[in-house]
Amino acid sequence: MTRESLLTLLDEAFDKRSWHGPNLRGAIRGVSAEEAAWRPQSRAHNIWELTLHAAYWKYVVRRKLTGEKRGTFPVPGSDFFMRPVELSEAAWKNDIGILTSAHRDLRAAVAAMPASAPQKILHMIRGTASHDVYHAGQIRLLRKLRAGR
Repeated sequence: MTRESLLTLLDEAFDKRSWHGPNLRGAIRGVSAEEAAWRPQSRAHNIWELTLHAAYWKYVVRRKLTGEKRGTFPVPGSDFFMRPVELSEAAWKNDIGILTSAHRDLRAAVAAMPASAPQKILHMIRGTASHDVYHAGQIRLLRKLRAGR
């Protein structure tokens, strides 16, 4: 798979037009902080947590691609982050900004990677796109569940 194909795959899963319906950015478009914080049950993840989780894994793949050391993600911890810490539109927009930055940074790393990148790295990049689409579907379902309650 070429770099250009990988970039197209990442972009369609994140914020460019795709055939499968809403991508990750589209799934959170128009979601308020209150909607993002809603849980269908007490131990279930909410939209906010899924958003930051997707950002974290974009960061992990970029870090593996560039060799950057751990500990540079903007939020302490790993994988899933309890959200909200503060229920405000500003806090929600900040975490959306982390997702957008993580995508931009991963995209730049993919664009700069050598043509002879190992299969393991290519697999992780493709997986990142699948991960975005998977969580976009979860977010769309959470939005429908909340609207129907």
